[in-house]
This record gives sequence, structure tokens and C-alpha cells, in this order.
Amino acid sequence: MTDGSHENVPSRQRRRFPGLSSRAYEHPADRSALVALRKLSGFDTVFKALSGLLPERSLRLLFLSDSVRVGDAQFTHLNGMLRDACYILDLEKVPAMYVTQDPKPNAMCIGLDEPIIVVTTGLIELLDEEEMRAVVGHEVGHALSGHAVYRTVLLFLTNLALKVAWIPLGNVAIMAIVTALREWFRKSELSADRAGLLVGQDLRASMRGLMKIAGGNHLHEMNVDAFLEQAEEYEAGGDLRDSVLKILNVLPRSHPFTTVRAAELKKWAESRDYQRIMDGHYPRRSEDKDTSVTDSFRESASHYAESVRGSKDPLMKLVGDIAGGAGDLGGKLRDRFTGGSGGTGRPGGDGPAASD
Repeated sequence: MTDGSHENVPSRQRRRFPGLSSRAYEHPADRSALVALRKLSGFDTVFKALSGLLPERSLRLLFLSDSVRVGDAQFTHLNGMLRDACYILDLEKVPAMYVTQDPKPNAMCIGLDEPIIVVTTGLIELLDEEEMRAVVGHEVGHALSGHAVYRTVLLFLTNLALKVAWIPLGNVAIMAIVTALREWFRKSELSADRAGLLVGQDLRASMRGLMKIAGGNHLHEMNVDAFLEQAEEYEAGGDLRDSVLKILNVLPRSHPFTTVRAAELKKWAESRDYQRIMDGHYPRRSEDKDTSVTDSFRESASHYAESVRGSKDPLMKLVGDIAGGAGDLGGKLRDRFTGGSGGTGRPGGDGPAASD
């Protein structure tokens, strides 16, 4: 892509990443969840079938007929952001982008053969220029990572599950794949947030955007540090019952909770990995074919092990204790749920369990 195709770039200097591989910013949990998804029984069959059946041409015609296509004559400021994001991440073909009327702030990247980016009017009205730049970069990151294909399958299967809900076994089979897709997609959002930061190169703008998505256009009433404290309180608070409730709360969602996204992005922005990318040391697309799947999976497993060890969540701490040889699973589960103070190897019973 020539530099001449990218205009309206902001005045401040930002780094560009020629030949950037999506491996540079992909969250390890994203890659491992995708590996697990592909191993799910029946997924390959469903995916191959849907790849040939999904009405992509119809989807494109729908947005073309009932949304506004971003370009040189319409939403020119968004067009500049889109071209700039593709330039920085070195995505050769600029995806088609549409604005659709919807008061709910949202954006998505879908499509099988070629990605399409869609943003709602609610999002455009909510965010300022630098916040919106991070969002556009987020969606271009989805495109570069090839996430659009699986996102499209998820949308189709979610709608299909609603239509066949009256067929018990059919719905169960579809929902198993939908649940696995949602788990992957939540992790892929963490990757795309990183891509958005690489494009915007303004952590404060990325934080502001996430806060606005959570609390609306009331920045004068919000504080980044306090917002991040919510994420820490969410992770560390409560007991095992709360840990289970957290899992149940997140299962139907396509995105991680906003405070969690903000905390994850801040942690990555302060990491050595991010600094190396900004210094020009990052994986290239030309090296992707030589990448070891085993190494990627090992990196993902290492990330999960480190996350468990460092987590303040009661359930994750328990898992870490057990993995570390603390022993007595039954006793630990009992004590965490009932508030008991018993230890391992203690003779005798505990008496009646306390109840709320």
C-alpha cells in the first residue's frame, strides 16, 4: 500500500509497524481459546458448511442499502482514521466501513471473504477523535488477525440457536459451539484492544473510551485510577460463590467486562512486550509460516499458569494452591464456601456450616 492512499493523518508523530504480524499483539488467551475451539467436536464440520452457506453477499448488500459507507465523500474523518489505522498496522487492503443508525455504542468486524467494519452512530456520538481512533484500530486489529470469519459464524449460529430453540437436541448442539465461540471472542477482544493502542498510541484515550462505554459521556464525573480500582476489586472481592457468579455472568457476553479490559490493556502497555514493539522489535508476517504451533501453545499455557498464580480471585487462588500441592481439595472448598478456618489434616468434624 502506498503512502499516498493514507491521508488526514494526525499532526502528532506516531510509529508505524511495517510487516507487523498479528502475533505481536495477540493475547495468549486468544490463541489458546482458538486452538481449543478448533478441537471442539463437530466445529470443523459446522465451520466448513457455514463457510459455503453464509449469505455474505446478502450481508454486504444489506449494509450498502441501509447504512452509510465511509469514504472520501461521507464520514471523511472516519475514512482518514481507517486508512491511517491500516497504514500503521500495515494492513494492505483497507476494509469497507459502514456507519449504521443505532443509539447503542458498538462496533464490529465481520465477513468471510473480506472483512467489513461497522460502527454505530451511538459510538460516534460518544467518543472524541482520539478515543475513536483507538476503536477503529481495534477493528482493524480484528481484520488483521482474521477474527472476522469466526465472528460472522458466531452471529449466524446465535441467530440460528434462537430459531431452533424448540428442538432440544439441536439447540444443545448449536449452543455448545456458540459457548465456545463466545469464550474465544471475549479473549480476542483483549487482542484487538492492544491493536487499538498500537494505532492510537495514547493509553489515556484508550482508557477514556472504555470508561465512556461503561459509564457514558460523563468524563468529568469519572476517574481512570478509580475505574481501574474497580477491576481489582472485582477480581479479588468475595468468596468462591462470587467466583462462580462471575463465570455465570460472563458466559452469555461477547465482550469481557469493561473494567477488566481496561486493566488488561494498562498491564500490557506497561510491559516489556509493548515497549519492544514500539522500539521496532516485533514478529513479522513473513515469519508466520515458520512459527511453531507447539511454541504458541506452550506460551499460552505459560500465560494461564502465571495468571492463576498471580490472580486474586478466590477460585483461581484455590486452583493455584491445589496445583502447588496444598492438598485437601474437599476441605479447602468447604472452608471457602462456609467461611470456616479449618486446615488440612485436622481431626474431627467442623459442626454445622454457617449460612447466609
